[in-house]
This record gives sequence, structure tokens and C-alpha cells, in this order.
Amino acid sequence: MIVYTSADSVFQVAANTDIVPLDELYSICGKARELLKGKYSCGRVIARPYIKQADGKRIRTADRHDYAVSPPINTMLDLVKDDGQTVYSVGKIRDIFNGQGVTEAVHIESNDDGVTKTIDALKKDFNGLLFTNLVDFDSKYGHRRDPAGYGRAIDEFDARLPEIIAAMKDDDILFLCSDHGNDPVHSGFDHTREHIFCLAAGRILKNNVNLGTGKTFADIGATVTDFLTEGRAKTSIGESFLNRIITGRSNG
Repeated sequence: MIVYTSADSVFQVAANTDIVPLDELYSICGKARELLKGKYSCGRVIARPYIKQADGKRIRTADRHDYAVSPPINTMLDLVKDDGQTVYSVGKIRDIFNGQGVTEAVHIESNDDGVTKTIDALKKDFNGLLFTNLVDFDSKYGHRRDPAGYGRAIDEFDARLPEIIAAMKDDDILFLCSDHGNDPVHSGFDHTREHIFCLAAGRILKNNVNLGTGKTFADIGATVTDFLTEGRAKTSIGESFLNRIITGRSNG
């Protein structure tokens, strides 16, 4: 077993699944999660299965699993769910929130698979939140400090972005954002400190609105909650910028 930690409060256990079966790795991580409480608490325990190639190179598989702690208060996901709507998770979102607030979830194998399953979900008939995490940007290229690979991944996603937009309904809004910095040309392997980005698209949005630099990442969650619940619910932190981007609303 390879056990290691990083600065963003995670405890990671990696194993060659040709030697340690996947179920055994999951069991070990589940036991670690039970131990890492109180004084030794951390945000997540992550199972990192890999295979070893003939040349000795270790390759991570798509069977990663995160064992998180439940959020201490209701999040955007809970508020949308409690409003009677669907919260559909694509990728590791369910793991990160320990399942709290999620009504449906699908596993993904890669960024491209995540985009395909996002488009599949967009074609379903439901009201609510579709929340996708494309993990390859982070795990394969950001942490590995691979700018060429990161660039290719961005190009591949950009090429499929028109498919996502085409699958959106007239009253859908797409928010694209990162969840932290991970500069692929920075030193070390931990997350980096630049601001996150946020782009929004949709037929009901105003054109060319520059939101500037907000105070907190939580503004996105506040905006999504405001939109989906039509103001019936409000996140505990963050300020909605919905009035600034949607047609038919004042700039309040």
C-alpha cells in the first residue's frame, strides 16, 4: 500500500489492483475513514487504484472512490433537493458530498465520458441541478504538472462544448467553473492559489456581462440556488449574481 496526504485535507491510499483487489482497497479506505475523526479528522479518504505496466509505470484506473465527511450545514444540493427537484451527479460529486443532497448519480471513466453522460442527462426530462465534475483536468494534468496534456484536454472539451449547448433547453443555464487553482506549470504537486474562473451560457442570459472578481466561490452556489428555487431558498454564504446575468431582471 502507498499512503500519503496533501495540503487540501485528504488521506490517500494507493494500491496495485493486480495485488490488492479493488474491494479490499475500498474496505481499507472505509476503515481509515472511520479512524480519521475528531483530532485526526480530514476532509476525504481517497482510494487510488492503479495498474503497473511492463515498463514499471503506474497508471491510475477510473475506479477512484472518495470517502468524505458530510457537509456540516445544508448546501446548494440540499436546498434544490428539498425544493422537490432532482440533483443529478456526474462524476465524483456524490463522493465529495458524501451523497448528501444527491438524488441520482453516475460514475464516469474520463473527461470525455463525463461529457457524454452529461449530454445524456440533459436529454432526460427533469427539473433541477445537473452537477458534473471532469476530474482529468485535475488528477491527470494539474497535479502532474503536465501543461501539454492540460492544453489537449481543454481543446478536447472545447470541441464538445457545442454538443452540450445544443442539448440545453431554452430555460437552462450552463455554468463552467473550476473548484480551485491547479496551475500545471507551478512547482510542487498541490493546488495553487489563483482565482477560479466562471463562465455562464444560456438562451435566457444577457450578452457579454462581465462579472468582475467576486468575493467568494460561494457566489456561484448562491446563484444556482436562487435560479432553481426562484428565490425560495438561499445558501448560508455567497451572494447571487442572477439579476446581473438573466434577461428580464434588474441589476439588483
